[in-house]
Amino acid sequence: MPAGSASTSTSAAAAAAAASTLLPRCHSLAAVKQLHAHFLSHSNRPFPYNHFLSKLLSLPSATVAVTNAASDYALLLLSSHPAPTAFSYNVTLRFFASSRPGTTLRLFLRMLRSGLRPDAYTLPFLLLAAARSPSRALAHSAHALLEKLGLRDHDHTVHSLITMYSYLGDHLAARRVFDGIPHRDVVSWNSMIKAYERAGMVAEVEGMFRSMVAEGTVAPNGVTVAVVLTACRDAGNMVLGRWVEEWVRSAGMEVDSLIGSALVGMYEKCGEMAEARRVFDGIIDKDVVTWNAMITGYAQNGMSNEAIALFHSMREVGMRPDKITLVGVLTSCAAVGALELGAELDRYASIRGLYNNVYVGTALVDMYAKCGDLDKAIQVFGSMPCKNEASWNALICGLAFNGRGHDAIQQFELMINEIGLQPDDITFIGVLSACVHAGLLEYGRRLFNSLTPVFKIIPKIEHYSCMVDLLARAGHLEEAWDFAEKIPGKADAVMLGALLAACRKCRNVEVGERVINRIMELEPSNSWNYVVSSKIYANSDRMDDSAKMIGLMRERGVSKTPGCSWVEVKGKVLEFYASTELQHGAEDMYQLMAILVDEMRLEGYAPNLDLV
Repeated sequence: MPAGSASTSTSAAAAAAAASTLLPRCHSLAAVKQLHAHFLSHSNRPFPYNHFLSKLLSLPSATVAVTNAASDYALLLLSSHPAPTAFSYNVTLRFFASSRPGTTLRLFLRMLRSGLRPDAYTLPFLLLAAARSPSRALAHSAHALLEKLGLRDHDHTVHSLITMYSYLGDHLAARRVFDGIPHRDVVSWNSMIKAYERAGMVAEVEGMFRSMVAEGTVAPNGVTVAVVLTACRDAGNMVLGRWVEEWVRSAGMEVDSLIGSALVGMYEKCGEMAEARRVFDGIIDKDVVTWNAMITGYAQNGMSNEAIALFHSMREVGMRPDKITLVGVLTSCAAVGALELGAELDRYASIRGLYNNVYVGTALVDMYAKCGDLDKAIQVFGSMPCKNEASWNALICGLAFNGRGHDAIQQFELMINEIGLQPDDITFIGVLSACVHAGLLEYGRRLFNSLTPVFKIIPKIEHYSCMVDLLARAGHLEEAWDFAEKIPGKADAVMLGALLAACRKCRNVEVGERVINRIMELEPSNSWNYVVSSKIYANSDRMDDSAKMIGLMRERGVSKTPGCSWVEVKGKVLEFYASTELQHGAEDMYQLMAILVDEMRLEGYAPNLDLV
């Protein structure tokens, strides 16, 4: 070897060694750029391009999402490389494949023009880009190139080919690829099962899994089971889910965090929270995904106190919450008014760098709004660097439900006219509710009438309920009744309840009696309906009918649902029901309540006895 070549090789090795030592200490794009500048200005050694390109992939996604700055830097590194290798291109292609299919294709063509031959690690990135591209022609071209290069039977490429066709919705093509694999391994089976699961084809998922078990050539692994259970969850198929759990245990497989989390999610989606908790408690090594599955399940099934209690248990065992944990717990805090814990999670998110995550930010806005701290909700919303439709919905709905209807409408108009975001059905529930609180009948009419022709949204029962409430509160009771009668399907109890309350307020027994007859069919066990109906008759001097409603209530064994209150003490939520005997401090509490009632009377506040 010539002396110069040996010297260059040694110098390159030294540069690579230095990069290997220093790059792991870089935790942000800015730090990587600083090290890049240091290499260029303080070293005569060849620049280690591949090391820097590889480092981009290992940076936290919150720091290096594929933004303009990060992508420009990756392309700059590749373009300035004097002799890029297939590895250089593969690393860069991987950086763009899932989110920038056009850039991936251009880089791949540049690689071909440079004379480099794509290998089995290059093609999967091209196939992934083709899957994300709206052009099916690109997918077919990528497949043809794969065949031409003789990479058809390579594990990396054939599995990526199945995935590509599944993303494109061409399950027949994906199945043809699978059927053509001469020696299938577990990844082959998992790729095809995942393709069916992604399409919601639960019968095909079940068929593939049973075939895999029956053949016995390749044993299902944890990924296989998790994918099948995910399909069961999405379809609400608990029968199949139970059978899969029984098969797992009979096969001697460990219910680890992967399988356990999938089982928990399946049972939760089917409403079987006790079964979900049984599985959760049986998992020995729980990771953050397992904890998140259980906490999220509690939150989504309305068991907010249980979610918060489990979160405290999670912290007690030393498990660090992540962004998914925060979203689940913040949702529960919003449901029970746990402002103290919610604010603590806000501080935690800020310290851990989770504050800028759009889902965490949205959950914080929702929590503060539902806990009544609108100023803080607006502050968090304003500080969010990235907002989506859900973020705007949280603010608009929060303003509406706190009685600030005009502010909610102002934010809605800002969202569609200046920001240019497309509102969804949730947005319109919030805005129509804002019209209810602000008494904006005509604005609400125009908005409702524009749902389908302008925004291409089919009205749901919630939108109809808002309109009935809006008309009723404006005193248009006959119109509200006619509107409810014309709703596709049937008016629900929530809608009729709002109309019934308006009839009581307006002392309209004619419409009220029609509503009473209908709502009693829908909710014969709701005590509120009997009490309000009795009041409507009493206000019209129909005392016999008023007494009959109370008698009917007793005859049917309907009792008043006890009122429930929550109080937050040191981050823990305590629940109280009316008539519940307190174990400690009851005498002091009742004395304090008596003092408060006296103070209220002295200040001129009279008790509201309308529903007594």
